[in-house]
Amino acid sequence: MEATGTDEVEKIKSKFMSAWHNMKYSWVLKTKTYFSRNSPVFLLGKCYHFKTEGEYRALHSFLSWDGSNFDKLHTEISGNVEEFRRDFISRIWLTYREEFPQIQGSALTTDCGWGCTLRTGQMLLAQGLMLHFLGRAWVWPEALDMDSSDSESWTSSTVRKLTASFEASLTAERDPKILPRPRRRPARRDRDVTEMRNEVYHRKIISWFGDCPLAAFGLHQLIEYGKKSGKTAGDWYGPAVVAHILRKAVEEARDPELQGVTVYVAQDCTVYSSDVIDRQCSVLDSGKGGTKAVIILVPVRLGGERTNTDYLEFVKGILSLEYCVGIIGGKPKQSYYFAGFQDDSLIYMDPHYCQSFVDVSIKDFPLESFHCPSPKKMSFKKMDPSCTIGFYCRTVQDFEKASEEITKMLNSSCKEKYPLFTFVKGHSRDYDFASSPLHEENDLFSEDEKKRLKRFSAEEFVLL
Repeated sequence: MEATGTDEVEKIKSKFMSAWHNMKYSWVLKTKTYFSRNSPVFLLGKCYHFKTEGEYRALHSFLSWDGSNFDKLHTEISGNVEEFRRDFISRIWLTYREEFPQIQGSALTTDCGWGCTLRTGQMLLAQGLMLHFLGRAWVWPEALDMDSSDSESWTSSTVRKLTASFEASLTAERDPKILPRPRRRPARRDRDVTEMRNEVYHRKIISWFGDCPLAAFGLHQLIEYGKKSGKTAGDWYGPAVVAHILRKAVEEARDPELQGVTVYVAQDCTVYSSDVIDRQCSVLDSGKGGTKAVIILVPVRLGGERTNTDYLEFVKGILSLEYCVGIIGGKPKQSYYFAGFQDDSLIYMDPHYCQSFVDVSIKDFPLESFHCPSPKKMSFKKMDPSCTIGFYCRTVQDFEKASEEITKMLNSSCKEKYPLFTFVKGHSRDYDFASSPLHEENDLFSEDEKKRLKRFSAEEFVLL
């Protein structure tokens, strides 16, 4: 009887905390975000401008008179406000959830208050998988059916759920269900094979991040891999730890569709090219030939206690690259998924929004809660220095091209003796400073750089 009583107390406590978290994290979509019409907006390598057609003509005349830059600008400006909204909403949004199956080894059925960095890591990996299976040009056909004003309704629903949940917790009754707002469906039309294929992969990618024990990249699995780093459910996770958890999750994924993707995590701010290429050229489990696509994750610090504003241009440059899959970062104690920028503000998706569990194993599970209707902006100055940068390269040639382009960017933005991170030729074992003679000084770091890298690797990342 004592155990039963304890279980009942735990259930009531869990429901109360769920209600509290739902109220605490229900306002993330409430505030409006304002964008300037005079500055371009970058989102994961795509550029949008919100000028009117008349302003475009004036800009055209000015640049044509000036000379050479119009063609370049014209190709970069790829859309307007609606296209930006469609593109942003099409990104996969992963947030706090509640009432999902209990996490093994704990009594937790929600990640509210502690799982935000895992969620931003999921979003970064999801973007890499979207590039792999759908391509950067893909957008969700129903994206614009999600009116950003829906956030008002979602908040109202959350408040109603808070009240009902709180009342139920006092009587230990089952949490009453709130019917979702009916969505507007587009008119039926014939769809070609490509559209049907894309819809299948769209759902499949989301299902890999479902909040259930069997989902390859779901919270339950990520926590299991995190245990090897000394982390347990309910702990804070840093962006560097999450990078290694994602690598392990992809390595252990058994779905045949995922055998063509691998993850590489940079060591001590260094990407060893031969190690990356070896991963890409490793034999697929199916025995088939061909190379794997690689998602490269680079944990870095953008300063000491505070972010160094000298790194702003580099971060903007990274987010303007077509193979960038975003940045796991945020503010102290709050992790965000950075996907773009305008001027000196970063555009992000916020995981601090508590939503109900969705069973992704059922056919035609609802997709709306996995897409964010409203982007958020944050000044670069507020960014926590600890972050993980992500890139996707489909082929070895893509990786070589990306490494050259990023190296140029690193060198041009470096105002000190060393860049934020580096690409070097060879394997990491070739640079074992403890046992290898320094016989190739041109390929190795200077003593100052080695001291910095050693100090950096020993530092504890700020937990977001």
